[in-house]
Amino acid sequence: MMGNFHEEKTLGDDQCLNSLEEKILVFFGEDSDEAFDHSFEEDCDDDDSGSSASLDRTEFWELQEIKLQEILAHNSFTGSKLQREVSGVLETARERASCHCPKPSSDGCATCLRRAVVNLLSDNSFNASLCTSAWKPTRKIPGGTHEYIDLIVTGSGRKQTRLLIELEFRAEFEMAKACEEYQNLINQIPKSYMGKPEHLNAIVRVLCDAAKRSMKEKKIHMGPWRKRSFMQMKWSASYHRSSSAQSWEHSPRQMQMPIPRFCLPFFAVEVT
Repeated sequence: MMGNFHEEKTLGDDQCLNSLEEKILVFFGEDSDEAFDHSFEEDCDDDDSGSSASLDRTEFWELQEIKLQEILAHNSFTGSKLQREVSGVLETARERASCHCPKPSSDGCATCLRRAVVNLLSDNSFNASLCTSAWKPTRKIPGGTHEYIDLIVTGSGRKQTRLLIELEFRAEFEMAKACEEYQNLINQIPKSYMGKPEHLNAIVRVLCDAAKRSMKEKKIHMGPWRKRSFMQMKWSASYHRSSSAQSWEHSPRQMQMPIPRFCLPFFAVEVT
């Protein structure tokens, strides 16, 4: 079927795909994890010429749900035992965490919770770190910084895999005046994300496209901070890693754009 699909695609941009299954093949491409890691050029948020833009309302939302379920299914196979162990650590951290900021928050503090999670993971022999990403403003999106957790896992053959942990993942996409179909998608994603960066980027792509459609239906302006290019920068931009495992070497992505010193608070991570 894949061969037939590629042949059909070359017939012309105006030819519609015949089924939801073929549209999913357009989204995922080859059957590999790399297919999830889509580019996010600046103008992608303003491009309405793609196949999704031509779909009617019912078909669009059905397609987005199928895409999302497929990505979540792929991510669930990423170290299921490891995910259970980390989930237990997250639950313990939420129970024990308290705010140590100069002005403590009684409702919970995401910053202090992230530090508590990293400390607990390190205590349990995980190679976990706080990461601060930073990116410069462009004509389309504002600059910014974002803090999340990463986990370096060493598998067979000493191969290292980087996993991301976003404690407030669902909250990143919640909108007050979203349509019912968008809210249904949001309810399907986990409150906290743990998995490969390419799976996270694929989820962001689906949800940001859905957010754009929802706002268009509601006739609400889409702020630049909700655009796909801005959202993906949070987890894909150059980052600084504050680790208890100092032997971890910076990846090429880390070296692309040094982060200004004023963007890099010092993170103290206990080592046991």
